[in-house]
Amino acid sequence: QPKGNALLLGVGGSGRQSLTRVAAFTAEMACSQIEIAKGYGKNEWREDVKKVLLRAGKEGKPTVFLFTDSQIVMESFLEDINNILNSGEVPNIFDQVETDQILMAMRPICTSEGINPTKQNMYEKFLSRVQSNLHVVLAFSPVGSAFT
Repeated sequence: QPKGNALLLGVGGSGRQSLTRVAAFTAEMACSQIEIAKGYGKNEWREDVKKVLLRAGKEGKPTVFLFTDSQIVMESFLEDINNILNSGEVPNIFDQVETDQILMAMRPICTSEGINPTKQNMYEKFLSRVQSNLHVVLAFSPVGSAFT
C-alpha cells in the first residue's frame, strides 16, 4: 500500500522480523535492515539511510526498511525515522553532488509525466516516490526500559 508503514509490538522471539521479511518477499519488495557493528554511529547510519532513500526514490523500487528497538544506538536515529515518516526525507542528508544526481534521474520522469522539470518539482517528485515506495516497519518490544 503506498505510504503504508507499520509498528509491530511483541516480545523477543515472537516473529516480528520474520513476519516483516515474509511480507516483503510476498509483496516483491526489497527488505533492508541496518547491521549494528562495533563503532556504528551517525555517519554509518546516514549512509544506510541514504541507500534506502535512493533505492525507493531514485530507482523507484518498492522497499521495506525494518528497524528494531535494539538498533537505536543514538536518539538521533529516531528523529531521522520520524522525518522519513513525516516528509519522506532526512533534512540535509544528501550533499550537492548526490542531490544533482537525484535531480538528473528525476528529469526524464517529470518530463514523461508532463511536470515542468524545475529543481523544486524534480525534488518533490523524488520525495513523492520515496513516500510511495518506502515502507518503514518498526519492530519494538514492550519489555524493558526503552519502551517506557
